Amino acid sequence: MGACQALSCIVLLSLFVSSSASILNDVCKSLGASNDDIGYDYCIRFFRAFSASATADKRGLVIIAAKIIRAEAANTRNRINALKALETNRKIARRLSDCHALYTSALHLLDAAAKAVKSSHLQDAEANLNAALENPDVCEEGFRELGVSSPVADEDYEFTKGCSIALSIASTL
Repeated sequence: MGACQALSCIVLLSLFVSSSASILNDVCKSLGASNDDIGYDYCIRFFRAFSASATADKRGLVIIAAKIIRAEAANTRNRINALKALETNRKIARRLSDCHALYTSALHLLDAAAKAVKSSHLQDAEANLNAALENPDVCEEGFRELGVSSPVADEDYEFTKGCSIALSIASTL
């Protein structure tokens, strides 16, 4: 390969990388402008966990978001198990069991959403993301009904924000 060809390849590669990074920037700017809870900086930090985000297209960003929130859901489910093991109040333990089931469901829904995006079944992806998005609210409602603070409120909030990011991007595909 000659020097001119190598230089051409480098220029094309840098254009690809900058245009892909521009996709992430554009997506985060749009999310920040349309969603008070998710600002531009939060969106960028959210995706920073995966270096592939910098070069991903919108479909890739939805899949990456699903992976990120899936990991969060698995961690939350583990934390719920630990809380449940220590809980002496049966009613609260039952609510924790409900939340555990909801997060287990969310794991399956997020897997299905990522597969649906990969196979271009975008309505299915949105339906699965919408369903996953509802789970933290149901978990929180159980604790509100008991009149106690949710021990996983912070995790529920972060999960909801992550699902909102994935769903917002998926709706633009």
